[in-house]
Amino acid sequence: MDDSLPPASPGHAGAIALHEVTKTHQRGQTEVHALRGVTAEIPAGSFAFLLGPSGSGKSSLLYLMGGLDDVTGGEIAIDGRRLSAFTDAERDAFRRERVGFIFQAFNLLGNLDAVDNVLVPFLPKGVPAELRARAVALLEQVGLGDRLDHRPHQLSGGEQQRVAIARALLKNPQIVLADEPTGELDTETGAEIFAELRRLHAAGGTTVVVVTHDRALVTEGDLVFNIRDGRIIDP
Repeated sequence: MDDSLPPASPGHAGAIALHEVTKTHQRGQTEVHALRGVTAEIPAGSFAFLLGPSGSGKSSLLYLMGGLDDVTGGEIAIDGRRLSAFTDAERDAFRRERVGFIFQAFNLLGNLDAVDNVLVPFLPKGVPAELRARAVALLEQVGLGDRLDHRPHQLSGGEQQRVAIARALLKNPQIVLADEPTGELDTETGAEIFAELRRLHAAGGTTVVVVTHDRALVTEGDLVFNIRDGRIIDP
C-alpha cells in the first residue's frame, strides 16, 4: 500500500482497506485473539455493516479503523495511506477532523445542553458563531429544533442518540463509524435513528460503517461483512 494520502474531495474520500489485520489482547497470562487476519475493502461512500455475535471482533475492528487502537499485525489504510504511517499528531487530526464516531452509549455530558454537547470537541478552544450555527442546524436536521436547550436527562434515549449523531456530523466527516447505534433503544426508536443515518448518508455520500448483530437493518446495495471468531466468513 502507498503511504501517500491522495487529495480528498467530497464524495471521493473515505476509502478503507484492511490487509491481514490481527488484534491480540493480553489478559494476564492469556492471549485473546480478537481479530485473526481480516482482509477487506470498503470503497468511499459505502454503507457497510460488520455483522456478528457479541465477542466476534466487530467492535475491535471498528475501533482500529477509527485510529482508536493499534493493530497487532497487518495494515489498515485510509485513502491509500497506512494508519501505521501516521504520526501521533496526524492520527489525532484524523480522528478529530475526518471521522465521526457514534457509540451505543450516547456519551453526552449531563451539565451541557444539546447544542453544547454537539460542540464538545471544540469547546476548549472556543466556538466561533458559524460553528455554533452549524450545530443548531444539524440538531434541527435530526428533528431536535425544539430541544436545543435541553440537557441529556430531559431527552429520551432516541433524542440523545440524535444529539450524538449531530455531534459526529459537525465536522463533515469523510467516515462515520457507528458501534451498535441502536443497541440502547427500543425497536421503534431504533428504526427511526437508523432511518436518520440512511438519510444523512444519502445526502452526503459519507462512508458509513455500522457494527451490529441485527441483520434486519441490511438493505439491498449495502456492503456486508460477516464476522465470527475474529474472521470474515461467508454468510
